[in-house]
Amino acid sequence: MRYLVKLSYSGADFCGWQIQPDAPSVQQTLEDALSTLLHAPVAVTGAGRTDTGVNAIGYVAHFDAAEGLDTRQLCYKLNAILPRSVVIHELAPAAPDFHARFDAARREYSYFLHRVKDPFADAFSCLYTFPGVDFDAMNQAAQALLGRHDFRCFEKTGADSKTSICTVTEAAWRRYTPTHLALTGRDGGDDYWYFRIAADRFLRNMVRAVVGTLLEVGRGKRTVADFRSLVLPPDAACHPEQGAGSPARSLAGESVPGHALFLSSIRY
Repeated sequence: MRYLVKLSYSGADFCGWQIQPDAPSVQQTLEDALSTLLHAPVAVTGAGRTDTGVNAIGYVAHFDAAEGLDTRQLCYKLNAILPRSVVIHELAPAAPDFHARFDAARREYSYFLHRVKDPFADAFSCLYTFPGVDFDAMNQAAQALLGRHDFRCFEKTGADSKTSICTVTEAAWRRYTPTHLALTGRDGGDDYWYFRIAADRFLRNMVRAVVGTLLEVGRGKRTVADFRSLVLPPDAACHPEQGAGSPARSLAGESVPGHALFLSSIRY
């Protein structure tokens, strides 16, 4: 029988979701816990990869096991033996053909920045103190991401994706007020920002590369037009200069650190 698991995790202790040799992963940690409790090997399939250090809220996975499991009790026991960096929110029977990865229709990521020194933000936000960052220009550039495009310029070199085409439905920078400031009645002002992007699928390292390149626009190192030129048309594979094996990734900016990135929503 198939079961759905909804969980959240802090990525600081892991090499990412996917099992890696000689490195701790969320997938391996969850499989080990389930195998221990069910007294049989359990393989878990997740909604997708996350990079080293990247966090997830409401991540979805599935596994197959015997029919009639006490899912409420199993959820309780999992939370008791899993590390504090992983929490199970829900465990329930699923349709026999449900697939956590292939059935996902929309994924959403959020990346957090703080512009001032803040010890309470550092764990899950990137300190970015370059002066005069133009967030309006970054939002102008981000509009180029919307729609169905080829994002190979933002894909990690050596990735094994069959296609680099994605459909992006949301991409924008917004101000926010962190909880510890709200407690004192203060507003985040221009010091706290997050970038939210939603799409049907994402390439490896795509969001971190997009954010890093947008920040170059914000600093004036790259124009809005330069950024737009990196978002290729869906038929870019027909262009010899952007063909397979081309150094497309080197055209975009550096990837930002993973600790400030959250896989924040998955919709089915």
